[in-house]
Amino acid sequence: MNDPLDTGALAGIIGGAPGDPALYDLALTHGSTGRADYQRLEFLGDRVLGLVIASELYTRFPAASEGEMSSRLHVLASGATCATVARKLDLTALIRFGAQARNDGGRYSDNIAADAMEALIGALWLDKGADAARQFILTHWGEMIDGQQAAPKHPKAALQEWALARKRRPPEYEIVSREGPDHSPRFRVAVTVGKLARAEAEGTSKQAAEKAAAAALLAELEGIKE
Repeated sequence: MNDPLDTGALAGIIGGAPGDPALYDLALTHGSTGRADYQRLEFLGDRVLGLVIASELYTRFPAASEGEMSSRLHVLASGATCATVARKLDLTALIRFGAQARNDGGRYSDNIAADAMEALIGALWLDKGADAARQFILTHWGEMIDGQQAAPKHPKAALQEWALARKRRPPEYEIVSREGPDHSPRFRVAVTVGKLARAEAEGTSKQAAEKAAAAALLAELEGIKE
């Protein structure tokens, strides 16, 4: 049995008491509980977040090209940025997990943190309306949109840029192994940049392992003198 939603902590995150606590209960319920989970609200919140950020980029940067705005939107609405905001708000402390996912470290997963962040935005939009959702996003994304605060760059994107800037071959990822049961797999992924360097890392999903491998290779490449 999961503990009831901590509406006091939730109010501190969204800036006021929830009007419909059931929406936020859903937004903060992981599928491993066997109950209805946050996936539909995540779908909605992802679109709300993208629309608000796109609108702000259009307004704040009137001279920016479509390509420039698309690149910034991609980073600002990325899972890495959503997870960073979720961590700052300690949102993951409110997520309810099934026993297996909790024991497997689900509370420390960036993917789950990002999903819950988007689901929270979806719940806020339904509960308090578009203006409240927009204000929440501007409060926590505003400085990143302005560029006063750097949005976190996904390691895979950073590695791609590193290779491109040095006219190297694009990074190539390969699954080295997959172990564990279907409900709790472990992936080991290798990434290479031509014959220059290689790194391996593990994760609970292919995407998480690729992210960790890219971060490991970036750290290694920093020590290579060209």
